[in-house]
Amino acid sequence: MASTAEAPAWGLSISQGAELGSGTVYPILERLVDHGWITGREETGPHPGRPARRYYELTSAGRAQAAEAFNKRRSLFGK
Repeated sequence: MASTAEAPAWGLSISQGAELGSGTVYPILERLVDHGWITGREETGPHPGRPARRYYELTSAGRAQAAEAFNKRRSLFGK
């Protein structure tokens, strides 16, 4: 999940970036929140003509889990 303060990630952008449907992505995001690996927050600014976005960010525990997963993948498959 690529997210910065200037360009936060939200559900639809994650779905499109991963080329997965929202019915796949949103349950995964909910589980990651439940595990404490990401946090979610509602958009607070104006959003005329569409529902408020829910922005997601990795927690420190989530960053540690991601690093562990990348290292494991690298050790199994290289690069």
